[in-house]
Amino acid sequence: MNERADYTVIILTWNSRQHIAACIESLREAAPGYRGDLIVIDNGSQDGTPQIVREMAPAARLVRNQVNRGVAAARNQGLALARSPVSIILDVDTVVLPGAFARLLSFLDASPSVGVCGPRLLLPDQTTQPSCQLFPTVIDKIVRQLPSWIGERWLREVELADWDHTGVRDIDYVVGACQAIRMSALYSVGWLDERIFYGPEDVDLCLRMRLRGWRVTYLGDSVVRHECQRVTRRRLNALTVRHIRGLAHLYRTHGYLFSRDGLYRRIEQASAPVLAAESVRCEQAS
Repeated sequence: MNERADYTVIILTWNSRQHIAACIESLREAAPGYRGDLIVIDNGSQDGTPQIVREMAPAARLVRNQVNRGVAAARNQGLALARSPVSIILDVDTVVLPGAFARLLSFLDASPSVGVCGPRLLLPDQTTQPSCQLFPTVIDKIVRQLPSWIGERWLREVELADWDHTGVRDIDYVVGACQAIRMSALYSVGWLDERIFYGPEDVDLCLRMRLRGWRVTYLGDSVVRHECQRVTRRRLNALTVRHIRGLAHLYRTHGYLFSRDGLYRRIEQASAPVLAAESVRCEQAS
């Protein structure tokens, strides 16, 4: 691993043979001018995924878990090994467009108050995935299970559907398919919550960032293609149950269910001293 790396990409794999090669190949042009490391955490694959990683990226750090430890725990393994100021967690079913990571890194360099930022995600049909959203409530989750024509109007607000997703905007959270994380911010809020096996660990991280005064930002001019496997929507299975438990843990931990208003009040209180400190620094620099 490069001790002087500018960033570290952390990819979690689990029987990912059909995706890993394209994902790794796309990293070659993801951040021209920056030095990067790659860490792959394999959650007990049985399809030869680790062998492909070894062949395509021999310099990468490969950690092989004997069992599927879940998303948060496995990603924490990678984050703990990272030796760079920024870590980028990346889903294996993605392809990073040229320069996309360079944009994320340059933005973080220029924005010291941002703890997490995420790119625009393109679905296979070239439409934009709603990857920057408002914090989910129980009502939002119920509406998502209804026919689309019933919940469309409700979800348009939650998913910011009427906003041009090619721009830059501070937001409640960006989905964990690709998150660039400032490591100093992560150290201040703590690791991903391992009590969440699969979703919504990405929401929880961004929420804790916001509650500590860090900004979360979406960059529409950084683009990553995303296959977006909907494993929890195929049928009611063990993974779906674990996802529901994760949501219950999120709501219990942060004390909200049907409304975001209380969260926003707490976030505003947390942001006040941060903004005041930034104002003082600006005055001292001028």
